[in-house]
Amino acid sequence: MNLSHLLQEREDGHQPVRVAVIGCGKFATMYLTQARTTPGIHIVGIADLDLVRTRTNLRSAGWPDSQAAAITIDAAVESGGTFLTEDAVTLIGDERIDVVVEATGIPHAGIRHCQAAIRSGHHVVMVNVEADVLAGPLLAQQAKAAGVVYSLAWGDQPALICEHIDWARSCGFEVTAAGKGTRYLPEYHSLTPDTVWNVLREYLDIDDPNSINLQMFNSFLDGSKSAIEMTAVCNATGLVPQAAGLTFPPSSRFSLADVCKPEQDGGALTRSGTTEVVSSLKRSGESVDHHLAMGTFVIVKPGTDYARQCFREYHMLPDESGLYGALYRPTHMIGLELGLSVASVALRGEPTGQPYCFSSDVVAVAKRDLKAGERLDGEGGHCVYGQQMPASLSIAKDALPLGLSGGVTLSRDVSAGQVLCEADTALDNSDDAVKARRMMISGFAS
Repeated sequence: MNLSHLLQEREDGHQPVRVAVIGCGKFATMYLTQARTTPGIHIVGIADLDLVRTRTNLRSAGWPDSQAAAITIDAAVESGGTFLTEDAVTLIGDERIDVVVEATGIPHAGIRHCQAAIRSGHHVVMVNVEADVLAGPLLAQQAKAAGVVYSLAWGDQPALICEHIDWARSCGFEVTAAGKGTRYLPEYHSLTPDTVWNVLREYLDIDDPNSINLQMFNSFLDGSKSAIEMTAVCNATGLVPQAAGLTFPPSSRFSLADVCKPEQDGGALTRSGTTEVVSSLKRSGESVDHHLAMGTFVIVKPGTDYARQCFREYHMLPDESGLYGALYRPTHMIGLELGLSVASVALRGEPTGQPYCFSSDVVAVAKRDLKAGERLDGEGGHCVYGQQMPASLSIAKDALPLGLSGGVTLSRDVSAGQVLCEADTALDNSDDAVKARRMMISGFAS
């Protein structure tokens, strides 16, 4: 690793990597608190529709008001300061920007901003996993054609899992499964922003539900975010989802290799070479000892008796049979680690995870009986949750992607637990996200 050395060279040469951040929520704020103290990085501009919130977040991140006092992009470039704006398009279009960090979390906006950055000749770090799973392979292809890099965001779990898989394959191991931990019970699929606080208050150190985005937090509990993140992993690595999607088996960090192996060998997986998310809760609601709620993992299969012996000797967390072993990372620091992606794309021209195929999809499933004329409210809302599905199956079903389920109106009734179809809604075919989705299916579906 030599990224810090390369960054210091840019600092010493007074040629910092110039970064534009689009969206200043939690992830971006965590990045910004580190970026200010990272040599060789200059946050030229931050675009957000709520600049009052942006300034509040910057103060929380330790930024003095003077750092974000530049009144134009030109002033920011000349002074080393930062320009705050509501106009993402103009900021992205500035030729002096090196890297655009897309962190809005809104699929439609993410695709639009990413394509604008590519047209302007900028590398893109896509924090917006929702946009990535909707059209990531297409966006990565467009970036490559333009001579720039499209990358998943280090610190977020998909990029970390991709690194696990790359490690395993580079060492000659067969990847059986890869994934992360979360807090899950089957009844969570029906949670809404109105009911999720009853669960959140049990384990979050937060007293006021109005201080957080309940719909966003709900997407983590109702299964949507897990489906999104594992789809990003599959499309960046070629792993294939299980036919029924994620099953969330309870597991400690020390039993991963026993749980996340194929059924024929005593595990929970319906296939090998797939993704899974393990729960920190038993189905009874009791906590799993030594759980992996914030971590990531990969399950590998050594190819020889000698390698299996080495797994035992070096405590590679083997399963009872010795046929599988586990490697895990106990936590992830999301935005605090994002600087690695920014430096990698700018200084090495190398992504920290990048989609190249369309093997997995995230489809919308009804949380309750839905009626014709209802307006869906998307990820983490009152109407649908996201389920991971093999892309070949979602295309065959004409399934509605979760990323297109916000703001669309149902044209017919849908029963609880049913996968929604595009024909159940009236999608706007002029929308950039819808057009990108159509192009991706045309170019990548087999």
